[in-house]
Amino acid sequence: MSDTANTQHPILLVHGLFGFDRIGPFSYFNGIKEALQRAGANVFIASLSAAHSNETRGEQLCMQIAEILQQTGARRINLIGHSQGALSARYAAAVAPESVASVTSVSGPNHGSELADRLRLAFIPGKLPEKVAASLISAFSTFMTIISGKPQLPQHALEALNALTSEGVAAFNLKYPQGLPNTWGGMGAAEVNGVRYYSWCGIIKGSLLSESLNLFDPMHTACRVFASFFTAEANANDGMVGRFSSHLGTVIRSDYAMDHLDTINHLASMTRNNANPVDLYVEHAQRLKKQGL
Repeated sequence: MSDTANTQHPILLVHGLFGFDRIGPFSYFNGIKEALQRAGANVFIASLSAAHSNETRGEQLCMQIAEILQQTGARRINLIGHSQGALSARYAAAVAPESVASVTSVSGPNHGSELADRLRLAFIPGKLPEKVAASLISAFSTFMTIISGKPQLPQHALEALNALTSEGVAAFNLKYPQGLPNTWGGMGAAEVNGVRYYSWCGIIKGSLLSESLNLFDPMHTACRVFASFFTAEANANDGMVGRFSSHLGTVIRSDYAMDHLDTINHLASMTRNNANPVDLYVEHAQRLKKQGL
């Protein structure tokens, strides 16, 4: 146990689409909470709807922030959101900046996901395939919530999908632009309304044959298939989010050799990259501590 990552404010990890805190021995942020705690951080994990709009999940997050602040006596909190969790965190910081010290986006679709765009085009609004897919996804989301042992939360698959498309996120960004870059691929404001903004992301590099043990990671193979749907960022995405689409605030780095799930340490021991995803979270907590956060 050390105190190198003992931040002034607690850290709240925010899961993305289909996310959860823990199901049996499996954690969404695999080994990350434990590593942060060993480094001295006071860490919590949010429990949001597995599938819903950014605003709905953001409101749920605001309620949990208030509970944690009351429980700990802290004045503010550091939010680290993965994937859609970054958008939920951005919402909370925009509507309640007095309660949020920092927002960190990890693989966040801050300008939308081309994968979500393709999925949206595949389902004609109001037609049977869309209705069937929506019902199945909502049922799956409810199942994930039940087996996680958390209080059941509302699920809405189409709201989630629409919230992650380029069009949906563009509408979200008009209302909550804090930390967004003014130029594509650039950095955003480091601080807005007293809230610090950071981001990092990975991209899939090289061929599958060049990735050694990644050959045996089925989720990495799936991410490579998803990556083929990208056009604007065809050679710079993690399978679900484009590199520049992830940019928010101070960009720590957006080209780690990681796919979308590597950045939460899912089967990351199989990856060929030199960066350890768990270490990135600990290093970032140390960064927050140095900034007085």
